[in-house]
Amino acid sequence: MSKQRTAHIISHTHWDREWYLPYEKHHVRLVELVDALLDKLDGDSAFRSFYLDGQTIILEDYLQVRPENKARLEKYIREGRILIGPWYILQDAFLTSGEANVRNMQIGHQDALKYGAPAKIGYFPDTFGLVGQIPQLMQQSGIGNAFFGRGVKPTGFNNTVSDGGYESSFSELIWEGPDGSKVLGILFANWYSNGNEVPVDETEAKAFWDRKLADAEKYAATGELLFMNGCDHQPLQLDLPEAIRTAEKLYPDTKFVHSNFPEYLNELESALEGRELSTVKGELRSQRTDGWGTLVNTASARVYLKQMNQEGQALLEKVAEPLASMANLLGKDYPHHLFTYAWKTLMQNHPHDSICGCSVDEVHREMVTRFAKSRHVAEALIDDSKRVIADAVNTSVFAGYGEDPLPLVVFNTTGWSRTGTVSIELDAARLYLRDGLGLEETGRRMKAVDLSGRELIDEQGNTVPCTVEDLGLLFGYDLPDDKFRQPYMCRRVKLTFQAADVAALGLRTYAWVRRNSAVASKPASLFTGHRVMENANLKVEIAEDGSFVMTDKATGQVYRDLGVYENTGDIGNEYMYKQPEGEKALTTKGLAAQIRVLEDAPYRASVEVCHDWEIPVSADEKLDEEMRELVYYPYRKAQRSSKLTTLKLRTVISLEAAGKGVHIETTIDNTAKDHRIRALFPTDLNASTHQVDSMFEIAERSIEPAPEWENPSNTQHQQAFVDVSGEGAGLTVANLGLNEYEVLRDGRNTIAVTLLRSVGELGDWGLFPTPEAQCLGVHTARMELIPHKGDGVASGAFTEAYQFQIPWTVSQTEMHEGTLSPAYAPFQWEGQELAFSSLKMNEATGDLLLRWYNMSKQSSELTLGLNIPHEHFYKTTILEEDAAPLTKSAAGCLSLLAGSCEIVTIGIRR
Repeated sequence: MSKQRTAHIISHTHWDREWYLPYEKHHVRLVELVDALLDKLDGDSAFRSFYLDGQTIILEDYLQVRPENKARLEKYIREGRILIGPWYILQDAFLTSGEANVRNMQIGHQDALKYGAPAKIGYFPDTFGLVGQIPQLMQQSGIGNAFFGRGVKPTGFNNTVSDGGYESSFSELIWEGPDGSKVLGILFANWYSNGNEVPVDETEAKAFWDRKLADAEKYAATGELLFMNGCDHQPLQLDLPEAIRTAEKLYPDTKFVHSNFPEYLNELESALEGRELSTVKGELRSQRTDGWGTLVNTASARVYLKQMNQEGQALLEKVAEPLASMANLLGKDYPHHLFTYAWKTLMQNHPHDSICGCSVDEVHREMVTRFAKSRHVAEALIDDSKRVIADAVNTSVFAGYGEDPLPLVVFNTTGWSRTGTVSIELDAARLYLRDGLGLEETGRRMKAVDLSGRELIDEQGNTVPCTVEDLGLLFGYDLPDDKFRQPYMCRRVKLTFQAADVAALGLRTYAWVRRNSAVASKPASLFTGHRVMENANLKVEIAEDGSFVMTDKATGQVYRDLGVYENTGDIGNEYMYKQPEGEKALTTKGLAAQIRVLEDAPYRASVEVCHDWEIPVSADEKLDEEMRELVYYPYRKAQRSSKLTTLKLRTVISLEAAGKGVHIETTIDNTAKDHRIRALFPTDLNASTHQVDSMFEIAERSIEPAPEWENPSNTQHQQAFVDVSGEGAGLTVANLGLNEYEVLRDGRNTIAVTLLRSVGELGDWGLFPTPEAQCLGVHTARMELIPHKGDGVASGAFTEAYQFQIPWTVSQTEMHEGTLSPAYAPFQWEGQELAFSSLKMNEATGDLLLRWYNMSKQSSELTLGLNIPHEHFYKTTILEEDAAPLTKSAAGCLSLLAGSCEIVTIGIRR
């Protein structure tokens, strides 16, 4: 290493908003830190700059308490002495959706621009692994770098610290995404606190810098050495200028600079000219480590949080935003301010110590409230938008099909045509209390409403089989825009039926009418035998223990022993799972179950399976002893208790008439501690790799871990689904908020999905008991098994898995004329390899923005046509900047080629 070296010392603090302390206790310390920072900047020009952890939410948190200091903050941000952004929060990359990451970058930039300019730094100091599409997200955000602390093993200068299996020669590397996007990667090889608490005293400083300079030079590719002066919730080092002067005196051959990221990058890039760095491709998941410290099992800590997050993300990005965009086409204002508020509230649960479920109980209680708050805003936006759209549908066509029609609209806010079972609660009749009949008379009249002689029809008058549940007399109310609330009593029914071929981002209208029809024949059943369900695609046979066999009629592939549950002890913590040594897993294989038909309708068949499962009540007493002694979890010797408890499992297995998969709903009444429950789905397919849904990517991973991997468990992250495919057949397992899976090396390539994990401590650097992480009580998990011909994209299996994430939306409406036809969609698009991601509106321009990503590693054609007036199309970035005009075809459609794994955003100017 050349003796010409520069020590770049960057002042910062890594600010977990909540973790081992509740949010407000950290909040108090944050206010104290920023107060001290502003005072230091006021009084000492030698303290040049401070990096505010890459997240603009710190400004909101501080100014919530100190609004009088806004001008001081803005002054130093505009002067470049406080660097902010580019994110709104520092998120976990594997547990938050692609669109959530885009909103995070968009809102971070928007908020930063109010004060100055966002720092173009791809900042991931403590993210628990990084998804493969980060380089593309950075490039589309105008960022050419990524600073991160986990995921890659560097070997260091001249291989001096190599222990095998390294992925990069240095802490500096080229990181390439699956689309070919590249950024300069900077690994905090000595962590993001390697320049923390620099001594002023010469003796102490000599010992400090001898060690620190040598440590940095082990990994650095150049003489530009990075030292991060700060750590988690670290107070400001007020005497840093004095400490730098001491270092300069001790090391005349070294230049010490109170630096910042832009200055460091500028010097580093100059020094790297002509140097060849290692290129690391795709996901950074610490694949080449022993597997004990990857923090991967945060994907299953407090599963209920992940399920709430999945619901919240889906409602905002896949329902509320598309419906609001469609309503805007009809003249309704797009509520940008409310979307920003809802997204911010949701993203406050996305930091790695929050969504990962690895904090103290108080933190996660507050998260539940935030999830509810964001969801309530989304639901209000959905209700407003769907009402506007439904009111614009021409329902007058139903007048000729029967008497007293009650129209309803079914919305498909997914990006593909959809068929499936929907339910709606319909007011068959209503009397407002303002009519003055009195509660008794109003109730009597509603109870007397005749519900007989009615049937459901589509917009062409065809009868649609449905079931009707009379919900009886119910109270309701309207909240008009121009009047006081309007309470009423109603007679309500619940209709359940199959909505067929509802267009992508479109709607279809039905009506419940009274008419004199011929006596209906007995509806068809999907049951073809004892505990056997069957449609045109699949056959499902349920065994006495509740497991089942699924036959894919298209391929003839038979999948056996599906739906067995596995239970093991867990003596780990919120970060990592640890099975007791020598323990044999318990399963429900052969365990007698109570089985009954739950639903036998023409659109769906369902079977209920109930187990009473005797499992150990907890770990034995040694676990508490080892936790108190801070025994590192891989070395714990605790076993499971000999005392048993009854865990009740209820499984509902459903097959829809047009279904491409089997739906599974599992309800667990958890009475045990220190354990894990998984659902097992053997594939019996010959494969060495598998595919998994990640952020804007279908990632391919090896089933066999790297040689360095020592952990017996090889659990990994997923978002919407995981898939194992062989020659001519494949099995996709979709989930709702179940972010942990493992493909077992059991000779059957079994897909194991974690449903529940119960632990009693946070883990990490001390003892922080978390009794609520035991997750006692009732939990429900939902999955869908989708067999296919071996290609999840071409077969449509991945499309089915994505649609599984998104609820149907329904709305009752009135009889009226309208500008929209009863079956309507504003867009049509084609592109088999493309996954639809979002439809929203740009606040500055009013343009519509549609986004897709290419699931394939090959280029794929996207064709887009519109049923709405428009001026032109253009291609843009995730920041919705740098528009590139696109040419329409003679037919008025857009056709473009999406590159390998490309994220494509199309703007529509109206």
